[in-house]
Amino acid sequence: MSDAGGDRVVVRNRRARHDFEILETFEAGIVLTGSEVKSLREGRANLADAYARPQGNEIWLHGMHVSPYSFARDGGHEPARPRKLLLHRREIDVLRRKVKESGLTVVPLAVRFTHGLVKVDLGLARGKKLHDKRHAQARADAEREMQRALRRR
Repeated sequence: MSDAGGDRVVVRNRRARHDFEILETFEAGIVLTGSEVKSLREGRANLADAYARPQGNEIWLHGMHVSPYSFARDGGHEPARPRKLLLHRREIDVLRRKVKESGLTVVPLAVRFTHGLVKVDLGLARGKKLHDKRHAQARADAEREMQRALRRR
């Protein structure tokens, strides 16, 4: 199966939209080794506890686990190493300023292949409080009930 035709999502951070209110999204490239790309093609990654943090004039992704590729030479790569994200200077400045001033967080939403390149979808996010999560869950339950009622008609 070739990725050359379009997008293929490798892994999604399903907890991100539950735990955070996503205010803005960005698409970033990521610096990877060959064995990491091979492992991602097999779908062996986890974004559960991942986050991005500005360091100097760069943005780094921490906590993303990419399982070692079984056929790699010399043991492959370190699974949970920090990985550099590739963004335009203006995007880096915006993220750094909003994280510093507003107390927001940058969370990865998904990792995907786009025309053979690995891309990370980032979300500028504000953490939800417990009552916000309950409200969102109640709204989703009500929506689900309305859809069921409409299907029964």
